[in-house]
Amino acid sequence: MTTTQRIALVIGATGGIGGEAASALIRHGWTVRALTRRAQPARSGIDWIQGDAMVAADVARAAKGVQLIVHAANPPGYRNWGQLVLPMLDSTIAAAKAEGARILLPGTVYNFGRETFPRIDETAPQAPTTRKGGIRAEMERRLRAASAEGTPVLIVRAGDFFGPHAGNNWFGQAVVKPGGALTSVTEPAARGVAHAWAYLPDLAETMARLLDQADRLAPFEVFHFGGHQMAWGEMASSVRRVTSQPNLPVKAFPWWLVSALSPVVPLFREMAEMRYLWREPLALDDRKLRAFLGDVPHTPLDRAVEDSLRGLGCLEKEAGGEGGDTHSRRGLAISAGALG
Repeated sequence: MTTTQRIALVIGATGGIGGEAASALIRHGWTVRALTRRAQPARSGIDWIQGDAMVAADVARAAKGVQLIVHAANPPGYRNWGQLVLPMLDSTIAAAKAEGARILLPGTVYNFGRETFPRIDETAPQAPTTRKGGIRAEMERRLRAASAEGTPVLIVRAGDFFGPHAGNNWFGQAVVKPGGALTSVTEPAARGVAHAWAYLPDLAETMARLLDQADRLAPFEVFHFGGHQMAWGEMASSVRRVTSQPNLPVKAFPWWLVSALSPVVPLFREMAEMRYLWREPLALDDRKLRAFLGDVPHTPLDRAVEDSLRGLGCLEKEAGGEGGDTHSRRGLAISAGALG
C-alpha cells in the first residue's frame, strides 16, 4: 500500500446511503471494500467481502488495513432493530480501534425531541422521547466515548432520504408507488408543515468532501446536512412537474389506519411513534457545514425527483438507456428501516 492510498470499509453498501457513500468514496479516490452477508453482483470499484456485521470477527477481518469504516448498517429485513443495531455498532467500534480508523455514521434527527424544533443545530440537546430516538442517541454516545479513546468519528445528520437507489425510505414507500406510472402522490406531512429531505447522492458527496479534509476534522465531529427543506405539497408539486401530470391526485397519508392498527401491528407502532416528525416543522441548521466546505452539493429538486422516480421504475425508459429498476414494494408496505 502506498502512503497515499486510502481504503474504506462500507458496512451496509447494499442499502441506500451505504451504496451512495461507496460510489462517492470511489469518485474521490478511495479503495472501497464492502461487507455483505450474501454474494453480490460485481460492481466496479467495490471489493465485496462476505461476512456479517453482527459478527465482530467478520468486521475485524474486513477492516484490516482500512483508514475509514462507514457504518451504514441496518438489521436484515429491518427486524429486531432495537436488539441488533447497538451490537453491530460495537463491532464497528472494535474494528476501528484495532485499525486506527475513522468511523463515519450517517445520522438522523430521531435523537432529538420536540424542544429542539423547529431548527436544530449540532449542539442541540438530545432528549429523545421515542424508542428509536433513544437508540440513536445511545449510538452517538458510544461513538463519542470511542473518540475520547482515540478513534476519530464523523457524524453527518440528515433528514428523510430520497434518491435513485435510496432503498427503504418514505419517498419510495409512501410518497409514490414504485414499479410503474404514477396514478397519485401521497403527502405524509400535516398541512402547513415543512419537512427536511436529503437527496442521497448530495449527502454522500458531502461526506466524501468532508473526508477529503480529514486533517481539519475534530476527533469527534458532527455536521448537519440541510438538504431540501420542503413545505407541505412541494414534493408533490415536483412529482407533478417531472411526470408532466399537473392534475396528479395528491392524497393524505393514512395516519388514521396506522394509529388504529398500531396496537396489533409492530411496524405500525414504529411508524406511529415517529409521526411527530411529520406533524411539526423541522429543519437542520447547516451553517457549520457551509462554513467548513463553502460549496455544499445541492441538486435542483426537480432533477433529484426525476432521478429518484426513474430509479423506482416510475418513469419510462430513456431511449438507449437502461431505465429504472422495478421494485416490488407496494402501498403501505413501509419497513421499519424507513424509520431507522
